[in-house]
Amino acid sequence: MKVLVVDDEQPARDRLRQLLDDEDAFEYVGEAANGLDAVALAAELRPDIVLLDIRMPGLDGIETAHHLNTQETPPAIVFTTAYDEYAIDAFDARAVGYVLKPVRRTKLTTALEQASRLAPATLTSVATASNMPAARKHVCSRLHGVLKLIPISEIDCFRADHKYVTVDHRNGQDLIDDSLKALAEEFSDDFVRIHRSALVAISSVDRIEKTTDGKSYVVLRHEHDSQVDRKELIISRRHLAEVRRRLKGL
Repeated sequence: MKVLVVDDEQPARDRLRQLLDDEDAFEYVGEAANGLDAVALAAELRPDIVLLDIRMPGLDGIETAHHLNTQETPPAIVFTTAYDEYAIDAFDARAVGYVLKPVRRTKLTTALEQASRLAPATLTSVATASNMPAARKHVCSRLHGVLKLIPISEIDCFRADHKYVTVDHRNGQDLIDDSLKALAEEFSDDFVRIHRSALVAISSVDRIEKTTDGKSYVVLRHEHDSQVDRKELIISRRHLAEVRRRLKGL
């Protein structure tokens, strides 16, 4: 079983590598010091298991796990953590694999043997119980094997496009595998559904206007830079009241 080690502290990575070198059933295949490198390395090395630190700058362990889940063959995940007993209860309740720091050999072996793939709902539950942000700070796009993380703060609109979702952002457009329904739930604080196939970032909306035939639509703050067709931003009657409530004052 191939294992990728992810921790922002070199001594922690060295310790895990040392323990893995003594395990016949598990093979150390690489290490990363941050979540972004971890996702890229996992796509290249295709590990069976990722030993993943939870508290890291940039992409924390929970968000990194979300992105690892989007890979064609997602690895199983074991979190390494120094959490208190309340967070550990959350891991236990959701059957999430973990080892406490400082990592002991017997605990690591047990966790590796029990490693399992984690559903997004499980990661969200653990993040909430552990007082960590449940929503990601990025969405992940892949094109011809190239990984691209798009900051949520730069996204104007998510639009359902057959089996994919198109992300319209400050630097262009990309396709992602996430469903619009899942995105609407995860980013409900910052995005509003304007019709069944589109979510718009509240911070990106400049105003609401009407077409010549009386339909309402949203105008983006930097409409001249956007690649979104205005007809894609028409608000359905079903969602108009909620959109006006969320965009009050516009």
